[in-house]
Amino acid sequence: MIQTPLVSIIIPCYNDWQYVEQAVNSALNQTYSNIEVIVVDDGSNTKTKEVLKKVASRVTKLITQENLGQSTARNQGIRVSKGEYILVLDSDDFFETSFCEKAIPLFFANDDIKIVSCMANRLYDNGNRNVFSPSGGTIVNFLQENEALGTSMFTKKDWLLCGGYDEEMRNGFEDWEFFIRILKDGGRAYIIQEPLYNYRRRTNSTSTIANFKKYELLKYIYNKHQELYKRNFETFVTYLLFKIEREEKEKIKNTQRLEFRIGTAVLKPFRFIKSIFK
Repeated sequence: MIQTPLVSIIIPCYNDWQYVEQAVNSALNQTYSNIEVIVVDDGSNTKTKEVLKKVASRVTKLITQENLGQSTARNQGIRVSKGEYILVLDSDDFFETSFCEKAIPLFFANDDIKIVSCMANRLYDNGNRNVFSPSGGTIVNFLQENEALGTSMFTKKDWLLCGGYDEEMRNGFEDWEFFIRILKDGGRAYIIQEPLYNYRRRTNSTSTIANFKKYELLKYIYNKHQELYKRNFETFVTYLLFKIEREEKEKIKNTQRLEFRIGTAVLKPFRFIKSIFK
């Protein structure tokens, strides 16, 4: 017997008037039929509200709130949802139509799966694109870095048990921290080996902003979950040393490039003159 539980697709939106309709359509056009679509307007501008008004009659629910951040918007949408399974979708991205149909059976086939994600087409502002492949895995993998797309599927039960998204995190990495709490007592994230998600790498996106605040956010996550990191100390330190070594090798490689050597030679007399006047 094929099981078709209700899937709630939650779309938080903040000023994405150019893209949100495509996101909504990708949710509504899923080949898996038992879905509801909830859009949360997180204090968007007038232009975005006009687009949301246009799609309101086609979605299950449109919630409007002041701008409180993506974590709060996701929690609010999930809170009012009726589905046993939750799929979050950023309003500037879109899913391929078969994602839900391929994701749901995995939960029934494997008791240890708590998160289902997939590969993603990364779409850049300059027109370039490539495929990103997260690795999935257990809590050991997720203590090192986020190994699933932020827009992944999980159960509402697990969302309740772990306390939802951390609403203090408004600058990014909130999905990674949420996954750590889902997986901390066991289970794993499964990655469908197909690019069923289309992810826009925009210069002003939350992910881009998060990279500017990367070390501040890492410090927050490490401190919040320090007991987990202590329990996995050896593995985590090995990972950090590997990253440091890789970055050092990359720096050495850059200094050996022709452009670097030419630049150094050109700047050398100017640096000498500057040193004279110090």
